[in-house]
Amino acid sequence: MFDGGYREKDARDIEIPNIRSEVFELMMRFIYIGSVDITTDIAQDLLRAADQYLLEGLKRLCEYAIAQEVCLDNVSSMYELSEAFHAMSLRHNCVMFILEQFEKINTRPGHSHLIQRITPEIRNYFGKALRPNLRKSLT
Repeated sequence: MFDGGYREKDARDIEIPNIRSEVFELMMRFIYIGSVDITTDIAQDLLRAADQYLLEGLKRLCEYAIAQEVCLDNVSSMYELSEAFHAMSLRHNCVMFILEQFEKINTRPGHSHLIQRITPEIRNYFGKALRPNLRKSLT
């Protein structure tokens, strides 16, 4: 961008849209140092930036920080967040939380849709997990 024929080459200031300065600073710190402390108040914005700029290591750190805060009140939105940014670790944590808290979640209004959405994923998981055992029992 700075060496090629892009307009940023001669610009004094470069605007990076859709990223708050705190998020950008943490992203740059991660790029140069390799680690950052991620607080829950910035983790979701940092996850978006990490996904946008293909920073998989930072993305995993954000997923871990967000997963620590999953609760009955936010599991649905956290699952949606995991889908939006292909955050597989966060998604797995949400599914496990839903399974562990199934009785409580099942009685809450509006969560039946979430349970229906994760059912195929659970089916796939058990299908893969049980397939090797099925082969062993057939021999």
